[in-house]
Parts: sequence; structure tokens; C-alpha cells
Amino acid sequence: MRVIAGTRRGIPLKSITGTDTRPTSDKVKEALFSKIGPFFDGGVAVELFGGSGSLTLEALSRGSDSAWIFEKNSKACTVIKENAEKCKFSEELRIVRGDARTAASKLSKEGIVANLLFLDPPYAKEEFYNLAEQFVEQGLLADDGIIVCEHEKQLTLPTAYGAFESVGTTVYGGSAITIYKK
Repeated sequence: MRVIAGTRRGIPLKSITGTDTRPTSDKVKEALFSKIGPFFDGGVAVELFGGSGSLTLEALSRGSDSAWIFEKNSKACTVIKENAEKCKFSEELRIVRGDARTAASKLSKEGIVANLLFLDPPYAKEEFYNLAEQFVEQGLLADDGIIVCEHEKQLTLPTAYGAFESVGTTVYGGSAITIYKK
């Protein structure tokens, strides 16, 4: 696993061992970013269920100004911090050790509006995809924002979260990526 493109291209990333997290493969990450836009001109990336932080670090490498990652697993938080330091993104990245269900409330208090929202919860927890609805309802997504949900290919997600409509689902092996835009 590595940063695919941008200013930190090629930097290898760590992930925690075991089944607590499920890192997005380089192939899927590369395909995802080619769909949502290969490079960004600023903005804030938010990742719920951060794992190794690879999606957010990729967004930072490709031009996001800052990012927030929410992850409750302490070992994963340590790996995210190490990966951020290796990529020299410690200043741009805020890691919140805690439940992703508190993310919308926390970001609202901070006045943060996301341009990219990544949701990749444990596959057995379908209800966590509804966290996207909280972001939409609370106005925490920019008008040009993008919601990216990684999920089991058998799971059918809603066609929209408020004004953010699905622009398609792509299957990669046992996983799928569904993208939403306004």
C-alpha cells in the first residue's frame, strides 16, 4: 500500500495487522481517484473509519488543504499518525480518536465544511452509511462536495443523501465504491 499520485507519490504506507481494518487496495484507490478527479485544488477531506488513513493521505497528496480522520481503534490511530508523519502531513491532518457517529457534531462545532467525505465502515455495519445523511442535513458538505462510500458489492446503498445523488457504483472484487455528487 502506498500513496499513488501527487506530491507524496510512491511513499509506502503501513496498515495494522489483523481483521480490525480493511485497507483500500492501491488498484481500487487509483480507480477511485481517477473517477472523482485526479487532483484537487484545496478543500477539506474527511474520512470516517480511517483505518490506515490511506484515502485521506492520497487526497492530501493530490491537493486537499487539510483533512480530518475519525477512528476509534487506538492501534489504527497510531498507524495513521505514523503514515501522516512519513508523508509530512502532520500539520494538515487532524486525527480524532473516537466514534465516527460524533464526527458531524464535532465538525459542526469547528465550522468545518468537507469537500470530500470518505465512508468505509466495517462491512457488517450497514447503518453507518447513514452518517452521510447527517453531513448533508447539517450543511457540512460543500456544494461541490463528493461523498465516497466503500462497501460490500452485495449492499445496495440509497440513491441519494439529500441533494447528493449517486453517480454510480463500481465493483472491485468483493468490494464496491459508490460516489455521490450534488
